[in-house]
Amino acid sequence: MSQPKSICFSEVLTYTEGVREDLRKLIIHLDPQSIALNYSEDNPVADGLTYGMFQLLKKHLAGTPYVDRFLSAETLLSKLRSRKLPAEIDLISDAARLTVQAWERAVPQIKTGMSEKEVAAVIEKTITEMGGEIAFETIVNACDKTIPGHGSPTDIKLEPGDLLHVDFGARIGGYCADLQRLLYFRRPGEDKAPETLIEAFATVRHIIDKTGEMCCPGIVGMDIDKRAREILADYGYPEYQHALGHQLGRAVHDGGALIGPNWKRYGKSTHIPLELNNVFTLELEINLPGIGCVGLEEDICVTENGARFLCPRQQELIVR
Repeated sequence: MSQPKSICFSEVLTYTEGVREDLRKLIIHLDPQSIALNYSEDNPVADGLTYGMFQLLKKHLAGTPYVDRFLSAETLLSKLRSRKLPAEIDLISDAARLTVQAWERAVPQIKTGMSEKEVAAVIEKTITEMGGEIAFETIVNACDKTIPGHGSPTDIKLEPGDLLHVDFGARIGGYCADLQRLLYFRRPGEDKAPETLIEAFATVRHIIDKTGEMCCPGIVGMDIDKRAREILADYGYPEYQHALGHQLGRAVHDGGALIGPNWKRYGKSTHIPLELNNVFTLELEINLPGIGCVGLEEDICVTENGARFLCPRQQELIVR
């Protein structure tokens, strides 16, 4: 039998009865001072090794000094996933632009009386018809009748006076976009959206403006997130209960650094400095009782001069 071939590795070693002896010989020959393993307490991108395989590796190397040289590959993998090549940024930009175009095509089809599920189906059908894939299950909120977040669309129907909030994204060439958009349906007799909604929309947009200016190499995510919360407080709104932004790439939540608060749930990720050409979302919301989730999300690339937005933003509230 010929040796197996691989386009990824220059040499592939085989074994018959078990890997233990061959693995020990190889490790002893290489004599590594550290062995980076795919586990992490903070970053799921760097946490692919199962506990069982970790225990098996310890057994295979028992009696050698190498068990004490295990460490997390988190730092390496986080930087690898975070640092985007120009071609990768182009693909994310293409996905973001297609997502915006799909939204623009879908909006005329969305009407009161439609359920959240029906709205999601229209948007996802439009994305696929335009040549994209669905990056993640579309999230739809009709007014405040459902809770914004990572829940599935429901049979709840849109009514006059509802704010439609959609969190969705296309995937192109294996790279994802992640946007949030808003559409308000007027009540009978209304000639515009309520002032409370207009003011909240302007505040969310303003915070994305200001925090985008801060997205330069070297700044840590918790400082950007802190500024967003300060502006919200200045305008008298409560804090959002999540991070301001996450990285984008092959996964919707990618990379190591996070733009978020210094909370235990985020570990060290909000302490990692942003780097040139990292790609992030900027997202937050204000929840208005009886109206809905005033949430916007934009996709940006880190440059020396702050955020470069990767697709047209929603600058004005759409009112129907």
